[in-house]
Amino acid sequence: MSKTFSLKTVQYIPTDLDTAWAFFSNPENLSAITPKQLGFKIISKYHGSTMYAGQIIEYIVKPVLGIPLYWMTEITHVQPLQYFIDEQRFGPYSLWHHQHHFKAINGGVEMTDIVHYRIPFGFLGNIANALFVKKQLKHIFNFRFQAIEERFGIWQKTNERSQTLQVH
Repeated sequence: MSKTFSLKTVQYIPTDLDTAWAFFSNPENLSAITPKQLGFKIISKYHGSTMYAGQIIEYIVKPVLGIPLYWMTEITHVQPLQYFIDEQRFGPYSLWHHQHHFKAINGGVEMTDIVHYRIPFGFLGNIANALFVKKQLKHIFNFRFQAIEERFGIWQKTNERSQTLQVH
């Protein structure tokens, strides 16, 4: 069995909680915060625009060499204006559990993503993670950070950049 890896990001967004929630809880907005070279495309016919527990969202994504992969996630938990969780049902990982947390703070919203993932193929999956999966996930979340800053503005409340990215 391969190891379970985790990734955590924190980003401060200069907007109100209702606006942040409306954007991030709408599946149609996923493509706006995903690098174009991944060829991300939602193919669900009935996924809806309002997130709810039990919602199925289907995608095509091209993470390696432009080869299209089918990915299906289920929104398993939703607490409006606080968090939602998506879990992979079919796709490239043997485990994908992604928590999206939102908290109103002075001057904006603190958004935290926590991902737990496992790559198939036992020790070969661990090697794949070390060679390219971890780097690709960092690239995707760095892209998201930039896209969110472009959409909502740059956090001005501290002298430090608001992103924290940890991959273990």
